Amino acid sequence: MNSWKAPVPDPVAPGQESVWDYPRPPRLERSTRRVRVELAGSIIADSERALRVLETSHPPTYYVHPDDVVWDLVEPAAARDSWCEWKGQASYWNVHAGHVRVESGAWSYDHPSQGFAELAGHVAFYPAQFTCRLDDEPVAPQPGGFYGGWVTRDLAGPFKGGPGTLGW
Repeated sequence: MNSWKAPVPDPVAPGQESVWDYPRPPRLERSTRRVRVELAGSIIADSERALRVLETSHPPTYYVHPDDVVWDLVEPAAARDSWCEWKGQASYWNVHAGHVRVESGAWSYDHPSQGFAELAGHVAFYPAQFTCRLDDEPVAPQPGGFYGGWVTRDLAGPFKGGPGTLGW
């Protein structure tokens, strides 16, 4: 007996967008919002030229322009990588500020797949590991810890990542 149930999109309030209207395969677009990432009171990234990836059932993942990352606080992670069926081979980054260190807390695509070439060199951060803001709004992490989506009040879910959502 199959216990899988199709998700039911949440109602969309005025000023919101539904993650169920996002495409699959995902779409890459420029963000219109200021993206800020902090760790232990230090600014790691601050950008008004970030990109966002939109994929069905996921809150957007934000990729910061490489010129807007404080590279003195970011270093390559040893031997960690992953593969995305849409974007290609990812490399990971460790981030440190003060006495705080986040292993593999950020990732990027050096040579993204066709259709995502603009992502080259941009860096995404797991919002569960940092203090992240879009404009002045605090960001919540996408449920589940695996994905790097940024949840804000202008999104309607439900969002992939939590228990029972693997098959979405």
